Amino acid sequence: MCAECGYRASNKRRLIDHMRKHTGEKPFKCNQCHYQASYKTLLVQHMKTHSDQEPYSCELCEYKTFHRSHINRHMKYHAGVKPYKCEECNYSAVDKNSLTKHSRRHTGERPYSCQEASNKPRLVDHMRKHTGEKPFKCNQCHYQASYKSLLVKHMKKHSDEEPYCCDICEYKTYNWSHIKRHMKYHAGVRPYKCEQCDYSAVVKDNLTKHMKCHTRERPYCCKMCSFQASQKANLVKHMITKHQ
Repeated sequence: MCAECGYRASNKRRLIDHMRKHTGEKPFKCNQCHYQASYKTLLVQHMKTHSDQEPYSCELCEYKTFHRSHINRHMKYHAGVKPYKCEECNYSAVDKNSLTKHSRRHTGERPYSCQEASNKPRLVDHMRKHTGEKPFKCNQCHYQASYKSLLVKHMKKHSDEEPYCCDICEYKTYNWSHIKRHMKYHAGVRPYKCEQCDYSAVVKDNLTKHMKCHTRERPYCCKMCSFQASQKANLVKHMITKHQ
């Protein structure tokens, strides 16, 4: 039995593995970089990132991954399977972890702090905002990124192809989320509604900008005169027309 938390293991090997959660010990080391892991399975997963090949591919889109569990979860998005339901609202999720994260919006729970970042992957990513660390490097230019997802997006710029194309117009993009958002314009889908007027938006960010019209919030200020704007685009327009 674990003296720290009362955990009981079926054998000594499992108890030793469990104790690393408390000690922070990481005996499994990558021979190609500085990565260290508490468990061998994590090291095996990590080693795949040093391979040029992502073995698991989606047959419906261009999504690829090193992890079988990730491709299984991804396929649920295409199938529309969301078995995990929130008891507080209409939200549903593909996996339990996403539902747990969502539920914190209702409870206000913030279980992790910066000091705990060493063994929480999401907080390790967060800490890079403070440290400025950019471990993901482009092998074709000097670009560096704090997050792997940003490097993946950047690498598409070195390709002559823009893989995501609109079937209705000539719009093309490197970003899958951008084509999804673009298609909503054609479909007339505007799920984000203003509670104070008839305005509706395709994306939440546009609704947030619109709400500043009601609150009279003007966070964008001209450094050359007293002009203030609710949106950055309006400030840019002002600078061009008035100060150039």
